[in-house]
Amino acid sequence: MSKIINKHFLFQILMIAIGCSIYAFSLDIISIPNRLADGGISGLALLFRFWFHIDPGFSTLVLNIPLLIIGYKFMGKKLLALTLWGTACLSFFLWFWLHYSIINHLNLNHDLFIAAVLAGLFSGFGIGIVFRFGGTTGGTDIIARILDLKLGIPVGKTLLALDAFVLTISLSYLDLTHMMYTLLASFVLAQITDYVQEGSYAARGLLIISDKYQEIATEIDQQLDRGFTFLNGEGGFQQDDKKIIYCVVSPREISNVRNLILNIDEHAFVSIIDVHEALGQGFTYQRKKKHIFFKK
Repeated sequence: MSKIINKHFLFQILMIAIGCSIYAFSLDIISIPNRLADGGISGLALLFRFWFHIDPGFSTLVLNIPLLIIGYKFMGKKLLALTLWGTACLSFFLWFWLHYSIINHLNLNHDLFIAAVLAGLFSGFGIGIVFRFGGTTGGTDIIARILDLKLGIPVGKTLLALDAFVLTISLSYLDLTHMMYTLLASFVLAQITDYVQEGSYAARGLLIISDKYQEIATEIDQQLDRGFTFLNGEGGFQQDDKKIIYCVVSPREISNVRNLILNIDEHAFVSIIDVHEALGQGFTYQRKKKHIFFKK
């Protein structure tokens, strides 16, 4: 058991390092050459680079110290250790890519749109990997991680708000054109971060209220091969007992299940909600072909 845990932990810190490497690559190879700013501590590090010519790796490390102290009060030992690791990796790779780049800087001043999209894609992908494997890259990521853990606020939205604040300060060295493309990069970053962190598989949850719940459940089981759960409910007006069907299907099955329900009970109440990730039978492993109901 301990060997499995150790392998998982080693894989975890490896993926955090890879994520930090991708993020640092985006900053050094795409953002800096094209005068695109960044948010959070990385954005402040870029400010110090343009103002005082301080190495971003060094300033990132120094600026993270007070935030790590704050993080210590809210995060457990493991998360704090992974955050320290992420901070160290980001600082190292910011220094590494700046001095030992394997490719020339991608100077895309002739097409800032492409530069902004690439910066957002690479940065978001890198940060998303770090968060998906339980770490942070330090800086405002610590704040975003705390808000995610304590309040359930999506990481991408928190980063977008904090980035907007830092980007406003960045107007001191950026013209309006570069700032607008920087905002585009930040938007792409936020979307990709949430996409990578939460998983690429989306699903739909259905809450179905109908007096013909047994028939609907039978058809869901036999035609769609999806599991379901009966929930006990109570009508708000008549206060009568209700059976509520809850099931999760893939987006492409929504049309089929909608038609299935309407064919049985056109007065059924159906609520369809977004499910960011579904784990278990039919989603992360195959469901056995065993139906709950059988037609006579």
